[in-house]
Amino acid sequence: MFFDRPQSGELAVLVHLNLSHGQEPDDPREFEELVLSAGGDPVAFLTGSRIVPTAKFLISTGKLQELKALVEEHKAELAIFNHTLTPSQERNLEKELQCRVLDRTGLILDIFAQRARTFEGKLQVELAQLHHQSTRLIRGWTHLERQKGGIGLRGPGETQLETDRRLLRNRITMIEQKLEKVRSQREQGRKSRQKAAIPTVSLVGYTNAGKSTLFNQITGENVYAENQLFATLDPTMRRIEFADIGGVVMADTVGFISHLPHRLVDAFRATLEEASNSTLLLHVIDAAADEMTRNIEQVELVLAEIDAADLPQLKVYNKLDLLADRTPRIDRDEAGKPAAVWLSAQSGEGCDLLHKAIIELLGTEMIVGRLLLTPQQGKLRALLYAQQAVSGESYLDDGKAVLDVRVPKDDLLRLLKTVSEQFDNLQWAD
Repeated sequence: MFFDRPQSGELAVLVHLNLSHGQEPDDPREFEELVLSAGGDPVAFLTGSRIVPTAKFLISTGKLQELKALVEEHKAELAIFNHTLTPSQERNLEKELQCRVLDRTGLILDIFAQRARTFEGKLQVELAQLHHQSTRLIRGWTHLERQKGGIGLRGPGETQLETDRRLLRNRITMIEQKLEKVRSQREQGRKSRQKAAIPTVSLVGYTNAGKSTLFNQITGENVYAENQLFATLDPTMRRIEFADIGGVVMADTVGFISHLPHRLVDAFRATLEEASNSTLLLHVIDAAADEMTRNIEQVELVLAEIDAADLPQLKVYNKLDLLADRTPRIDRDEAGKPAAVWLSAQSGEGCDLLHKAIIELLGTEMIVGRLLLTPQQGKLRALLYAQQAVSGESYLDDGKAVLDVRVPKDDLLRLLKTVSEQFDNLQWAD
């Protein structure tokens, strides 16, 4: 519904104000990268400072005249603000500038609309866009206040604006119902993995930290990875095998960003739930970024919003190849457990250390040996095969099966409980 956009880059004037009202300012360089990621062509950058924004235009009348001159000089089609604008501010600015006006939320929504590939992702983007547009319906329309008239149109007595709002509400309700169904299916898959005791490791981090590149290194996949903001939007999940711990589901998630619109957090909650239900979070950090500390704080804020702040977390300092005099290493906490890994996902340097750290954090006591099972223990044999814990099988003359097993002790105890057997009663071959 709102996905149509020009094929070529649009000439845009960017506006960034340093507002002294307590909120941490957004990075103007990140703002320009967002515009480029959206396909815009920045032709001018207007900056300024204010203690508080004005109610009518956000910027002062003097800055408005500067902005108007820049738009006319460059024949810009778009003015983009690195701030959240109210619907009335957007309308007032468009009236003065005679071009389209977009705020930070609308810009991020546009990028998400371009990157969504899956059915769920497109639904989530459209839901966020519909919520955003619902307060801006009146913009640019002169007929919306009139009631519909004419033969066959005199029934409801609605204005065109009321009709459009009703249709919008109906569409929002329909999308929310579809997303609820997707959320239910995702929950079933999650419960199946939990029942099979398969741990989930989710890659989280600030946008463009290198999550997808690292995901490709770990899994051997070839998911889309580019040096741009929000290159990944739809979650990607792959099962891989780790020595000593068996199967692990790796999940690549959408990158976070400072002041992520709450509508997007709400709309993408089903996707982010994958991170909030993980066994382990790999917090991927761009170690070469000037704003590294700030980016880490922003990710922690979003993790708190999705109730994932208390999950076990391993920090992964990426892009080591861009730093001088840095070698791959594992940093450990006071208890000796891995707390951080320094590596380069691009070159693969240090990824072996990440494997080692993951195995340490997820690994439990492993049971490795040759298990003897009688024909009456066929159910346990089937469960061990379902757990992919059997690497070989042979038979003795008395009919007993000899299974070469490698299984975490916790998993084996769970399987034994299912068939009402005791670990101490198991028979093992020499």
